[in-house]
Amino acid sequence: MLVELANGLTERGHEVAVIMPPQGVIEYPLKVNVKRTRRPNITVGDIPKSDVIISNYYTLTSICEQASQSGKGVHVRLSLCYEPVFLPDHESSFKSYHTSKNLIVLSNWQKQLIQLNHGIEGEIVPVGVSKNFSNLGKRVINKNLEVSGILRIPDGGFSWHREQEYLMESFTALKHKYPNVTFNLITPPGEMSSPILRQFHSNPLFNSLSPKNDQQLNEYLNRTDIFVSSSTYDTASLPGLEAMKCGAALVTVYSGGNMDYCRHGQNCLLSYRYENKLVPHVSTLIENAQLRTKLIHEGEKEARKWTWERSVYLFEKAIQQFKSTS
Repeated sequence: MLVELANGLTERGHEVAVIMPPQGVIEYPLKVNVKRTRRPNITVGDIPKSDVIISNYYTLTSICEQASQSGKGVHVRLSLCYEPVFLPDHESSFKSYHTSKNLIVLSNWQKQLIQLNHGIEGEIVPVGVSKNFSNLGKRVINKNLEVSGILRIPDGGFSWHREQEYLMESFTALKHKYPNVTFNLITPPGEMSSPILRQFHSNPLFNSLSPKNDQQLNEYLNRTDIFVSSSTYDTASLPGLEAMKCGAALVTVYSGGNMDYCRHGQNCLLSYRYENKLVPHVSTLIENAQLRTKLIHEGEKEARKWTWERSVYLFEKAIQQFKSTS
């Protein structure tokens, strides 16, 4: 999202710079000036004088606020996730939200959560779906159905909210119930070094897919008839939107941020985690082609609204508002 916003602002005529430590890795094409710091950690001295200074993680909010107080620009926090709930340093990440009143969030759920806990009302800038994702119209009628889910690297302890064990339990039960249905496990190749993921992918019950880029992921999602998301805590759940845009029916667990685009029974089947409904919901869509077609049509229509152009426009509008009122 940072890359899309930075590139989008540049295309709209703004001068954008990204401050990164020397060990920082750029994984997506970044069309802006990148300034590397001399030391491993970013300091106030590394931040140039600007109109607006954006912090995107709780460890940077204090530094960016100090830079702002010294006259270097208006500090705006872009909260890509609400860190206190799932990161180890709960105290520091919670207190970091008391640093700046200028806040951008990704979803209505996240806005309410932060306002309830801290009294700060953020401006919503939703995620977007890349133009690389679209329905290619390649699905074959009367073929065996394909059901897909994404597995990410669990090592490090920051993936508990994805409920991947629940996803695998559900896929295992469903494969035994519907042996002719293909169940795909999708994981980026850079994360296949994980022993846990390798064990999942080596299970003969499932089809292992490892897309090298968005174009290949788009192909895999275009093979998918039903996409399943088991995450219970997402500021904004992008994979479900990408699958919708590619023409897959979505079965998902309530994760907070996905409520901005999910409407149960209209464009997806949605349940709370405690209800344990992934298996019955996927079963319903395997057996009910008419409902599956309806969800596909409505989901694709919804996903088309979620563009990065809209995100960049709302981000620009928000920072201009913060700048004018500071």
